[in-house]
Amino acid sequence: MQLNHYSTNFNNKTFPITLICENVTNAPNIGSLFRTADAFGIEELIFCGDNTTLGRKMMKTSRATEKSVKYKHENDALTLVSNLKNSGYFIIALEITSKSEALIDFTFPKHKPMALIIGDENFGVSEAILNMSDAVIHIDMFGQNSSMNVVQATSVTLYEITKQLKQS
Repeated sequence: MQLNHYSTNFNNKTFPITLICENVTNAPNIGSLFRTADAFGIEELIFCGDNTTLGRKMMKTSRATEKSVKYKHENDALTLVSNLKNSGYFIIALEITSKSEALIDFTFPKHKPMALIIGDENFGVSEAILNMSDAVIHIDMFGQNSSMNVVQATSVTLYEITKQLKQS
């Protein structure tokens, strides 16, 4: 019998992960990020930039998870990331670069809070934040395209992080 969200036996758990969205502006993506954040039990979702849309289109996609996920908006991603790094967070950027490491090969810190930074739908994570990151990771791609949707990439990455943290 197929279960629904009222009949599942999933254990609620929160992981020491803050998801930072640098200039993610597409309303359906924002709504999906709330659902992803809820599904993977992250501590907080932080939107950075000027055009974060939290309107009707976002709510349609979020399916009310914006009511259960802790979130806030910060104007300056660089200052936020710098402050988190100075507070002991391990800073991870999700971006394909000439020096990025494959997600599947990366071992995430088990006893340190993490900030996962995802970037603008078209331009990715800014160079300044890439330079400040403790790690830059990418998802290996096997098709013609060199990237995937920001929400899909975030979901794949959070799955791997929480899988590793659950095993510790």
